[in-house]
Amino acid sequence: MGALKEEYYPSYTYDDYKIWEGEWELIYGIPYAMAPAPMIKHQAISNKIAWQLQDALKECKICQALLPIDWKVDDSTIVQPDNLVICHEPEYETHIIKAPKMIFEILSKSTAQKDLHLKYDLYEQEGVRYYIIVNPEDNVAKVYTLNDQGTYMIIADAHNESVDFDLEHCQFTFDFSKIW
Repeated sequence: MGALKEEYYPSYTYDDYKIWEGEWELIYGIPYAMAPAPMIKHQAISNKIAWQLQDALKECKICQALLPIDWKVDDSTIVQPDNLVICHEPEYETHIIKAPKMIFEILSKSTAQKDLHLKYDLYEQEGVRYYIIVNPEDNVAKVYTLNDQGTYMIIADAHNESVDFDLEHCQFTFDFSKIW
């Protein structure tokens, strides 16, 4: 039996997404449930990332750290990164439409494949400058940056290291030892 072709799958849009109950992401027209709620360790790491980003950016007038918020990439793709940094004034209160400069995704069993592959490709394609994949199982954060060709290259497997980030308008050092 051959593989099913894309035209056999329903394709959804932002208008569909807005009326769904529960927590969802929509990537290339395909819905992904965001349940169950993240585990305690996941939440604790996200909280520590948020606090450190908030502190690192307190003097920056342009960039700001956010917790999960809808990023509407286009009408068929809406994602909610775990932690993100934007360096622009949001156009809407409900969501952003411009690519963040930095995204942290914290792996869980239910989201790992999506974060490692689908979102990696999406964030790279959309020009997210830094993509940090945090693995709570082994306490390692893979830090990627866009190179001149517009593809990600790894710059650190951070456990107890500090990594310097340059967001054009703001520079800071992030201490990964403080998130575990």
